[in-house]
Amino acid sequence: MKLEKVIAVRTSKTIYRDGDYAVKVFDKEYSKADILNEALNHARVEDTALHIPKIIEVKMIDGKWAIVTEFIEGKTLAQLMEEHPEKEDEYLELFIKLQMEVHAQKSPMLNKLKDKMSRKISETALDATTRYDLHTTLEGMPKHNKICHGDFNPTNIIINKEGVPYILDWSHVTQGNASADVARTYLLFHLDEKKELAEKYLNRFCLLSDTAKQYVQKWIPIVAASQSVKGRTEEKELLLSWVSVVDYQ
Repeated sequence: MKLEKVIAVRTSKTIYRDGDYAVKVFDKEYSKADILNEALNHARVEDTALHIPKIIEVKMIDGKWAIVTEFIEGKTLAQLMEEHPEKEDEYLELFIKLQMEVHAQKSPMLNKLKDKMSRKISETALDATTRYDLHTTLEGMPKHNKICHGDFNPTNIIINKEGVPYILDWSHVTQGNASADVARTYLLFHLDEKKELAEKYLNRFCLLSDTAKQYVQKWIPIVAASQSVKGRTEEKELLLSWVSVVDYQ
């Protein structure tokens, strides 16, 4: 394989293009179990009705694990939103409807979202009382089994040459409550300093899905705490500021 063209660089991994393939190469210290689990979860999502790049193989390249998938030619929804700001509402509508399509799918073998969040809350440096409150709130939330992407943002949507949207990066996928996934996307917009878009997204999602806004907001401290475990310092500070938020207007 010719790993010459870098598509993206992420923490502990680099994504290359090699002809018709996208090659995600992980750093040597990256957990083999996590890589194989990511590939397995991706393969499970392939069995749904969603448009996603198919996995070709999992292999070693120069002593590093790599996941090889189809390369989808096109532009990300984030690029299109930046290039055509006048179409922001149109693109946001597409974005939300895609996320609702994800939530309409089932994959019984995926990891449980609640289990993952509970484990991550336990790993935080929050005091015992706060962790107890978060665990109690999490346990009391309704149990669902919808597919939750876990990192659903416009950079992970590719519109191909035929206009078909493909959803990328299934490394955080779980099954659980869709409103937790919505809370995560809302926080991602905030982390990207797009506060107005975050509020527009949340209001529009709740309208289109007939979901009470207050219900999604109850998930925000839980999601923020679980995501703060591996965030950068500046991201941790913002996420942890959401953990202490009790009342929403």
